[in-house]
Amino acid sequence: MVEKLLRNHASVRKYKDYTLSREEVSELIETAQHAASSHFVQAYSVIWVTDDKKKEELGRLSSNQKQFETAGAAFLLCADFHRLQAAGKMQDTDIMMDTTENVLVGTVDVALFAQNLVIAAESKGYGICYIGGVRNEPAEISRLFDLPEGVFPLFALTLGIPDQQNDVKPRLPVAAVLHENEYDSSKYEGLLKEYDQTMEDYYVGRGSNQKVANWTKSMADFLKTPRRSHMAEFLSSKGFHLK
Repeated sequence: MVEKLLRNHASVRKYKDYTLSREEVSELIETAQHAASSHFVQAYSVIWVTDDKKKEELGRLSSNQKQFETAGAAFLLCADFHRLQAAGKMQDTDIMMDTTENVLVGTVDVALFAQNLVIAAESKGYGICYIGGVRNEPAEISRLFDLPEGVFPLFALTLGIPDQQNDVKPRLPVAAVLHENEYDSSKYEGLLKEYDQTMEDYYVGRGSNQKVANWTKSMADFLKTPRRSHMAEFLSSKGFHLK
């Protein structure tokens, strides 16, 4: 049952007219908190966006207005060392948060928490969508939600009853991501050619937004130039100097 649920994941960007209750949201968040956490620091916080004006502005800043308009719940997920600073003060200790390792720890903690939240939500019949567009305007979003030093937004997440369900995208073949005892790059040319054909067939035949595309071309176009180069300066402004 769990395996079927995980294999059927697809992003949902249009939801039916249903707003999650406070009890439903609290239950989902509590379940998500049982994700693994590095050294149990639990370096994450969630902003539940219930204010319509802030929700609209978050949608604008992350270039996803329409998605937020129909969502039954909207969340901003953040790495959080501000709470850990408070813990340090209770022990008369200044914690060192501004290291590259701590940025990685916070990012991983948020991702594990979020995936638990997604699985819990999908098990109840909800659909979800991650929104990395939050990192387009992290400084403005931080001001919008009054995020203090030591807290930075990573992505948003919309949730609700699906009104429009997308087809499940074929993932890379297992052989492309699973290596045994040592890393084997020699297999990529053949495997990626096969996967390109799989994705071309998927894009042409899916239920909506058909297009002619494959994976390697999409990745080449996506990664040929630096993206969100403002993030290093932004992280420094939040107290993370990547020592």
